[in-house]
Amino acid sequence: MISLNSAIKFHGHLGPWLVIGLFMGDYGLRKIKAKRYFGAQIAVSIPNKKPFSCLIDGLQLSSGCTLGKGNIRVISAKQVKLRFTNKRTKKKIVLGIKNNILNKLLKLKTHNDSVKFAKQIYKMKPNSVVKILEGEN
Repeated sequence: MISLNSAIKFHGHLGPWLVIGLFMGDYGLRKIKAKRYFGAQIAVSIPNKKPFSCLIDGLQLSSGCTLGKGNIRVISAKQVKLRFTNKRTKKKIVLGIKNNILNKLLKLKTHNDSVKFAKQIYKMKPNSVVKILEGEN
């Protein structure tokens, strides 16, 4: 996975949604066995506002898929859901965020709380943060 410092330099600050994007990109690609950069297509359903949208920066960094290349598509939605498709094999998986993590995210009030929680998340295993909604279990 990309270093946290590299992600912070790209995004501009540390936050939990950035870290979750890092986890989801890496986890999704591994599950569908797709190569970084050009091996996957990702549809991101997410509320179209900050801090939720910060997930997209982490996702771009960890997956290599980007808005500029057009292999990430963002769909405005009420809940976070990412659909990964392996472009070669067509294998798919849909990921979400575990409820306990999502509940903590939604309760964060200050920037300091967000930074502290982002550091906690970064130390977790991806399957403690990410849940499979459809596809391989």
